Amino acid sequence: MVDLTQYLWIAWLVFVIVCVIIEVLTLEFTFMMVAAGSLIGGLGSNLLGFEWWVQILAAAIVSGLLLFTIRPWLLHRLDRGVEPARTNVDALYGMAARVTTSFVDGAGLVKLANGETWTARLAPEHETLTLSQGDRVVVTRIDGATAEVAPTERSESA
Repeated sequence: MVDLTQYLWIAWLVFVIVCVIIEVLTLEFTFMMVAAGSLIGGLGSNLLGFEWWVQILAAAIVSGLLLFTIRPWLLHRLDRGVEPARTNVDALYGMAARVTTSFVDGAGLVKLANGETWTARLAPEHETLTLSQGDRVVVTRIDGATAEVAPTERSESA
């Protein structure tokens, strides 16, 4: 009868390769730490001749250590200097828009660059301007369901 534990090193290599492939798809360093732990702890103890249960225990311990020590440090280093993505209303500030309905008494409709149509009013410092259909504006503030807009430089000089 063949002793299958002598081929356990192949299982460790396949497991490491599968973890690396999953890591490439997820990009969060979790499976990379499991792959490294399996390579160092599992395959390493296999090559040193330890029993299968010692290999699994070593792989689990090394993977856990890497997950809780190296992974947070790597994530912190990668996120350094990156501004978090703006979402919801915060993403609208500074967004370009085009006037779809001429402004009457400082109010009208604009179509934002993301495709949404909003009711809009002119920012207080531009209330005396008149905007017609097609003029370019930029969102300066959101007040409830109304976007406060200011004309871009091209619109002001036109």
